[in-house]
Amino acid sequence: MENREEYYMDLAIQEAKKAESINEVPIGAVIVLDDEVIARGHNLRETTQNSITHAEILAIQEACNKVGSWRLEGAELYVTLEPCPMCSGAIVLSRINKVVYGAADPKAGCAGTLMNLLQESRFNHQCEVMSGVKSEECGQVLSQFFKNLRERKKSKKNKALVIDEGINSD
Repeated sequence: MENREEYYMDLAIQEAKKAESINEVPIGAVIVLDDEVIARGHNLRETTQNSITHAEILAIQEACNKVGSWRLEGAELYVTLEPCPMCSGAIVLSRINKVVYGAADPKAGCAGTLMNLLQESRFNHQCEVMSGVKSEECGQVLSQFFKNLRERKKSKKNKALVIDEGINSD
């Protein structure tokens, strides 16, 4: 039987797959309070054309609405990719106690990889961080998405070349 962190990460992976199904970068998040999922989110940046509609931000908004407060003390956030600077700031400001993430993000990860905003002692709140939960599966979902995206772009480019050659061959 899988442990608690793996169970909730599976739910975050389900959210990531919802994002993938609508051609969004597949990142998913769930927020748990008192062993109950109180919020879910997945990336919607392309759909909304809004740079702040990351999985974590959407989940935090839903959780705040559910509990009726901006303070999410005692809550845990499970996310498939290490939070970026924006999401890390929102996590700290909302007073989430623990962040569990799957895949590390070497380009923007702010939970220990690039920097660690979640445990920065100069802030008035720090989060417990657990990394690498189902990291291989979380990373694979992202890798496959970007591989498929590159293949679609290459295919489109090749089709455009064929059409262009057909027009220019007369």
